[in-house]
Amino acid sequence: MGISLLFSISAILKDSPSDRMWAFAEARVLEVHTKEGRVNDLSRKIDIPKDYLLDGLLSPDFNKRSCLSRYQSTLYGKGLSHKPSSYLISKLRKYESLHKRCGPYTKSYNETIKRLQSSQDFTSSDPSDCNYLVWISFSGLGNRILTLTSAFLYALLTNRVLLVDRGADIPDLFCEPFPETSWLLPKDSLLGNNGFDSFNQKSPQSYGNMLKKGVVLNQSSVYVHLVHDYDDQDKLFFCDQDQMSLNAVPLLIMKTDNYFVPSLFLIPSFERELDRLFPVKETVFHFLGRYLFHPTNKVWGFITRYHRAYLAKADQKLGIQIRVFDSGNGPFQHVLDQILSCTRKQNLLPNMISTEEEEEEEHASNPKTKAVLITSLSSGYSERMRDVYWENPTSNGEIVGVFQPSHEEYQQTEKQTHNVKAWAEMYLLSLMDELVTSSWSTFGYVAQGLGGIRPWILYKPENRTTPDPPCQRAVSMEPCFHAPAFYDCKKKVGADTGAMVAHVRHCEDMSWGLKLVDPPAH
Repeated sequence: MGISLLFSISAILKDSPSDRMWAFAEARVLEVHTKEGRVNDLSRKIDIPKDYLLDGLLSPDFNKRSCLSRYQSTLYGKGLSHKPSSYLISKLRKYESLHKRCGPYTKSYNETIKRLQSSQDFTSSDPSDCNYLVWISFSGLGNRILTLTSAFLYALLTNRVLLVDRGADIPDLFCEPFPETSWLLPKDSLLGNNGFDSFNQKSPQSYGNMLKKGVVLNQSSVYVHLVHDYDDQDKLFFCDQDQMSLNAVPLLIMKTDNYFVPSLFLIPSFERELDRLFPVKETVFHFLGRYLFHPTNKVWGFITRYHRAYLAKADQKLGIQIRVFDSGNGPFQHVLDQILSCTRKQNLLPNMISTEEEEEEEHASNPKTKAVLITSLSSGYSERMRDVYWENPTSNGEIVGVFQPSHEEYQQTEKQTHNVKAWAEMYLLSLMDELVTSSWSTFGYVAQGLGGIRPWILYKPENRTTPDPPCQRAVSMEPCFHAPAFYDCKKKVGADTGAMVAHVRHCEDMSWGLKLVDPPAH
């Protein structure tokens, strides 16, 4: 079994307005240009802020021109919300050394591939110290960012080298995160070109499938199926005893569309290490996301040009991420009502008054400005909100500008230009001072985590009715694991995994999901 798999593995492995009309400026749609002159316009001069390494989270061993965003993010007011532990920093430097020694085309990597090809026993007198985790590019961009983070944390915990399936666009979206090496599988790999689509729950190499058939786990490679449709055998991945078995496998291949980090915190053998890495539990994605995901120079150009043109001069910046799961053509009035109700009740946006009332009010001659960045597949919500703040004066005299970079109308996961815009918009949202996000949306999870923001979460509407209350504040900035296991590995019975430890609780936006929180100090 798996000979064909092993055979394949051998081949892998704009001028900003300044007057009152700023409030009504029509934000230019973010367009994707591919001409080199447009892509590289940021390379003429490099501005490097003082704390560009984010308190030691990032390695200094990079060519600064190769990835401008890695060193310029704090120019846009976004450092880290917490200080990373010295243990996490040390762990990352050690991982970088491991990846440099074991990554693609290294001596250790090539020797490992030869041994896999020949099915040579890895328990021989000269075993390789390089074990691997291959992440399969799968699902939408938000899911991929979250699952890559999950896979990287798992690789850190199990001393594996993370190898990334480039899919259709990974190199176009993200800079290489590790110095002097690559996390990408070789471009000409047989497995990378046509092998990944064949992996599923029923694959002979699937760990869950092996357990069902009672196969002894002595393979050199195993496929781990952690997609939302996984079954009880697949979910045993999150049990300590199964981790001990998988630890002996040199190559794991993983497909998932879930942020499964919360369940790693329920595995006893990982507990002490995770506590040392992340004393503050809600910082896992914040730290690892800021470490791993740096927009390429092309994407960074879209982000910085838009920010300078429409957002930079505002006194305050509010991001509103809208994801509507209703069928039919929007915009929907109940969704707009919900957004306005939430933002006004939480004092994120000012109320309206009549023109007569405005004449009686005394406002400052130089009123504060607030930029509202809206991301949505539909342009209707931003257009209506722009009209609201154009046609009516505000109660506090604040000038409100509403901007939307793009409106794709429908999700186009496999389209490169769509994902470039999506990544740029996620990052722009992360630069806001406050966030309002939609329930269940991985797009919003990424933005809040990168920005270190606890957002206001819009409740999911039912029967096209505006919820009351319209939103609630997130208890942590961590993403939600949408499809966790409900199983007690010790007792071997079903159990509520959201009630086992104080720092893993159910999500605000999905009652059966799990997320990391920091319990209040007693």
